[in-house]
Amino acid sequence: MYQPSQFVEERPEVLHALIHDHPLAALITMHGEEIEANHIPFMLMPPTAGAPHGVLRGHVARNNIAWQSAGSGKDALLIFQGPQAYISPRWYEEKKHSGKVVPTYNYAVVHAYGPLRVIDDRQEFLALLSDLSDHFETRMDQPWKVSDAPPEYIDMIMDMIVGIEIPIRRIHGKWKTSQNKTSQDRINMVNGLREQGAGNDLAMADVMEQQLFTS
Repeated sequence: MYQPSQFVEERPEVLHALIHDHPLAALITMHGEEIEANHIPFMLMPPTAGAPHGVLRGHVARNNIAWQSAGSGKDALLIFQGPQAYISPRWYEEKKHSGKVVPTYNYAVVHAYGPLRVIDDRQEFLALLSDLSDHFETRMDQPWKVSDAPPEYIDMIMDMIVGIEIPIRRIHGKWKTSQNKTSQDRINMVNGLREQGAGNDLAMADVMEQQLFTS
């Protein structure tokens, strides 16, 4: 990933927060000379001895080629996309003077790398499915649990999917949020994004505002 120094984000708590808030990853795996991309939600687990940046756990369809890269010796790449927004030239102060301004696009992303492992043990796989559903159901008024479904049905589902986990060996983030612009321009952008009122615009305004007051 092209990474100008002013856009580098390395704080573990910030990178982990983006993964937690935006758990749907683009999972990139290699199969011979072919690149395969799949979109899979992941749950982030705490660091371990072999995974200094945490462990990502999820599942894929058994017919999905992604899990077959396990044991290949090649790291998988997971891309987590956070807030993003179009930045209009009309928010730059220089527009009033010379007009020498152009649009850009701001975003926050995390790239995580690690080897893909298949969870073969049936009990471990069932525990993973329970953990995943509990994790994503926490915001529900009446959380659904794996135990709510008939055991024979869950057993059938488990035959159709494969549990996977990826110990994160490398991780880095890119927060392209106009850090290379003046404070006034960035304030104008935040105000402009808030006036737009769309969900992505408001999320990016929050990110930019936080950086304004912490940088």
